[in-house]
This record gives sequence, C-alpha cells and structure tokens, in this order.
Amino acid sequence: MARKPDGPLRKGWTTGACATAATRAAWQAILSGDFPDPVTITLPRGETPSFSLVKAETGEGWARASVIKDAGDDPDVTHGAEIIATVRRAKPGNGITFHAGDGVGTITKPGLPLPPGEAAINPKPREMMVGQIAELAEKFDVSPDVEIEISIPGGQEIATKTWNPRLGIVGGLSVLGTTGIVIPFSCSAWIHSIHRGIDVARATGRQHVAGATGKTSEAAIRTFYDLPDEAILDMGDFVGGMLKYLRKNPVEFVSISGGFAKLIKLAQGHLDLHSSRSQVDFNKLAETIALSGGDENLQHQTRTANTAKQVLELCQAANVNIADTIARQACESARATLDGANAIEIVITDRAGLIIARHGFGDFDQFKPVTPV
Repeated sequence: MARKPDGPLRKGWTTGACATAATRAAWQAILSGDFPDPVTITLPRGETPSFSLVKAETGEGWARASVIKDAGDDPDVTHGAEIIATVRRAKPGNGITFHAGDGVGTITKPGLPLPPGEAAINPKPREMMVGQIAELAEKFDVSPDVEIEISIPGGQEIATKTWNPRLGIVGGLSVLGTTGIVIPFSCSAWIHSIHRGIDVARATGRQHVAGATGKTSEAAIRTFYDLPDEAILDMGDFVGGMLKYLRKNPVEFVSISGGFAKLIKLAQGHLDLHSSRSQVDFNKLAETIALSGGDENLQHQTRTANTAKQVLELCQAANVNIADTIARQACESARATLDGANAIEIVITDRAGLIIARHGFGDFDQFKPVTPV
C-alpha cells in the first residue's frame, strides 16, 4: 500500500463520476449542437463538480466526449486515465443501454452486481448516467433512448493491477463509484473488492476460500490446497472486513494465511493488520511465550525485541513453538468474529513461504491439502 502523505489530503472523482460528466456532455451536444465545457453534474449527495473536456467530437446521430480522471491524493491506478463516453441515438422505445468500449471490462462470472455478459459499469454509475440522460431529454422534449459506450484507453493493461481478472471481469477496468467522490486512503475500494470476491466465490459454488496477508502467504495457501483464482480473496491487512462479510455471507470453510508478525496482531485481537493502525504488543507476546513454556530470559528478550521476526528466531533457538500458539490464538480471534458462521483455519508462513504452523485444519477433513503436511 502506498504511503499516506502528510497534511490535508485532496479528494478526487471516481471513474463513474467522470463517465457521467462525459456522457452528459456528449448527450447535450447531440441535443443542442454544442458541448458544455466545463460540464457540470450533480452527484448522489448533492455535490456539483465541473469537468473540463479533452475530447469533443460529433457525427450523424452520435457524439463523443472525454475527461481526465483526477483521483486527488489517493493512490488510484486509474488516476490520469482518459474516460470517454460515446453516446448514440437508439430506436424509440429501446431505452438506455450500456456498452463496454476499449479498456472497459465485461463480466464473465456470477456473483457481481450485474450478470455475466454485461459491461463492467456498476449500478450506481449507471444510475448517475441515466439521471443525466433523463434530465436533458426532458429539457429538450425528446425520448431518452440512447446507447452509452464507455472507453478507457489503456484500461486493459491497467486492469492487470486490479482485482478484475480474479473476479472474472475480462478486457479492462470497471466503472465504479457510489458517491462519485474518491476519499484518499479510505481503503473502501479494497474492502469492496474483498466483498465482491466473496460474492463470486459463493456464486461459483466455492465451499473453501482463503484470504492472505500478502503475496508470499497467498502463494503458499494456493499451492497447499491447489486453489483456483475465485477461491482466493485479496484480504491484505483487512482481515476484519473479510471476516465480518463472511459472517453475513458464509462459505463452508475459510483459511487465513499470513506471516508471523501479522497474525500475532490477529491473535491479540486486532482486525486491521496495517502497521499504521495496529502494533504487536511485545508484553502480551512475552506472556504468550510463558504459556508456551518459555523461560524468564526468553520472556525478557521478547519484551525488549525490535521485531516479531527476532522473537520467532529466539523461540526457535530455544525450542519453544510459539508459532503454534499464535496460530491457535489467531484462530480463536477469527472464530469470535465469525460467530460460528464458517469453519476457520489459520496458516502461518515464514518469509520464504514455508508453512510453520496451522490451527483449525481438522475442520477441513474433506479439503485435503495437495502439499503433504
């Protein structure tokens, strides 16, 4: 995750807001012959931002407009992308239809807010665009029958940096945004993607899903069970966001895979594992080591340690299996959050991706690992 800058952060505009502005400009050009520049739209909560146009083109029965996405100070991969809307008149009675242009994905798996085959333009941006089309149609006394095609040049390449391929969205990006506003470093987009991953897993019949804190632990759990993409959740630090959604939208079994330091935090009751929002309590860890058979000297070394890695190495040298104890405590913490909705296991990996501890795997008798234990 990118480092949060110091000082006040500048908000930005979602892809959906940009697509809505471009759509309004193109539709107004069809109706009036002129492009509004800048073009102003009303967002769901009443804000009225204005956007400067980059493209402004017309032809027989169609118009095209574009704006550049400004995500503010958020580390959004689509910041600076050109969002293009091509609006075409449709036959009377056809209504408003949405189409994926170059760089916008198409949905191929169930479980998302739209069915397979639809352009990956989410419901709220669609609602915003429909509102602009209807408003201008009433003003100019015409029927709101149009085709809206959204394109994002380079979107297919940008999408490889997102969760879209794993969610079954192929060919490009999704057009997203519920409020139209990007709140910098809000983490809402990441948690939203975890939720959609769970939805896709459930819709494709997956009974076993796995969340991992990073790439190394993800590779370990994927290989261990030979899991497909739709069973892997991009949990990262947001174990609470994943578990709370699974509590209401359960699957049969859940694996959480992560490094020793991250899972100490879960064992100590933290549900957000990011270093800026939770820290390892070395005094508590020393108490855990005492319960695991560690002597006073090891406990003292733990209290004065600089890192969890250092503690793990000290315990390994003293033949104290602290990783097993942390796996058990982390499993208990996760079970408390799930409130019995799903069976759960914890898998702790080292920095090389080797599994050094597991707890809860007895719940997974029907899901035998591919890798020998």
